Amino acid sequence: MEKIGIWVQDILSWMGLSGSMMMIVAHILMVLIAVAAAWLSYSVCRRVLIPVVRKLTMKTEVSWDEVLLNEQVLKSACQIVPAIVIWDVLPMVFNQFPLVQTLLERATAIYITVMATRTVIVFINSFKALEGERRTSTQQYFHSFCGVLKIVMMFIAGIVVVSIVLNKSPMTLFAGLGATSAILMLVFKDTIEGLVAGIRLTSNEMVHKGDWITVDSANADGIVEEMSLTTVKIRNFNNTISTVSPQTLINGSFKNWIGMQESEGRRVTRRLYFDYRSIRLADEEMKKHLTTKKYCDKEELEGDHVNLTLYRAYIDKALAKRPEVNSDMMLMVREFEPTPNGLPVEFYFFLKSKEWKTYEMQAAEIMEWAIAVAPEFGLKVYQNLTEK
Repeated sequence: MEKIGIWVQDILSWMGLSGSMMMIVAHILMVLIAVAAAWLSYSVCRRVLIPVVRKLTMKTEVSWDEVLLNEQVLKSACQIVPAIVIWDVLPMVFNQFPLVQTLLERATAIYITVMATRTVIVFINSFKALEGERRTSTQQYFHSFCGVLKIVMMFIAGIVVVSIVLNKSPMTLFAGLGATSAILMLVFKDTIEGLVAGIRLTSNEMVHKGDWITVDSANADGIVEEMSLTTVKIRNFNNTISTVSPQTLINGSFKNWIGMQESEGRRVTRRLYFDYRSIRLADEEMKKHLTTKKYCDKEELEGDHVNLTLYRAYIDKALAKRPEVNSDMMLMVREFEPTPNGLPVEFYFFLKSKEWKTYEMQAAEIMEWAIAVAPEFGLKVYQNLTEK
């Protein structure tokens, strides 16, 4: 740059300029050259460096380099290069204007600090692309650490910017923070509590990204889309977004359905109420009807049997044979204490399909079948016809 300055002065002298006029024109030309150099460096980075780096990352066998060195990170890094060029040429362009040089150096230093911090934050955010639909405990720990790291980076950048403005050493400002630690604890209270709550959630395997959870206190029921230091975002099944704090999950209660999702079946518990007047001993006519319809074998009908007992035994065997029911898991048809609305009989079994729509359709089909079969055993499902 010094040679360029001498070359500019030689040209201006050759053109016949001298004195203050040559100084003004020389400074204008040097400023234009500095701006052109900064623009050229940025253009080279955007149009040459970024495509080269992207092609190199795409040729490697691993995929993490394409994610971490993505286009957004590289563009953010390229925005620092022109400022570095300006920083380098300022002493030669404004050597005769120390006040202007000082102000521009401070402004450039602040810009470099802010853009460098932004680049680091964008780089940290790119780690999210390496995650799957559901975070493991290690990934959640790392995500929490990245959140803390971003806050620390912004805090350090703020201290550096203040030190540049005040023309003080950053270490001096850091040393003075000890007296304001109590204030900092109040400022970052939610962040600290969120970090502790997040660590408790993940260390105890309570919730991960991608889990289906139900939080009654927040009226939330859906899939966890994001977990940060201060918020847990839940996409409800009606596509609304509920935002709760990690402390809410820790201090309150919530239901995590991941155990059901990872199990071999999803539970169905439905009840039917039978009219007491329809419960009776099976007579010969009923026994003949049940054997003709192949609901029961003759051996099963020897002796006295109650029609509800036969019905429960038939449903139990029939459920075990249905392909959509997981017969390896608990399966039973049981009675509960009598009520004024009839005798409750519960159907307890597990369906192999856990997908919501399929699950509901299969459960409804089975219960409709159970209701339709009941009259074959002389049973009537209780129905309250009293008008209110």
